[in-house]
Amino acid sequence: MMLYPAMTKLNEYIPNRYMMVNVVARRARQIALEAEENGEILEEKPVTMAINEVAEGLFDASTIDTVIDTDNN
Repeated sequence: MMLYPAMTKLNEYIPNRYMMVNVVARRARQIALEAEENGEILEEKPVTMAINEVAEGLFDASTIDTVIDTDNN
């Protein structure tokens, strides 16, 4: 199974795979939470949507906070 869009396209915006996983995972969580809060049903999986957003240049390593909040308040 191949990744679409290609990793070379994604690397234009995020330089390495480790950061790619962090950015995509964080954005996918945001998409899922927003959909849940708004009662929306997503047509695609949040990870797919996040990967496509990176490929479109909407998110890169500098535009999303990859730090996971461990505060349980």
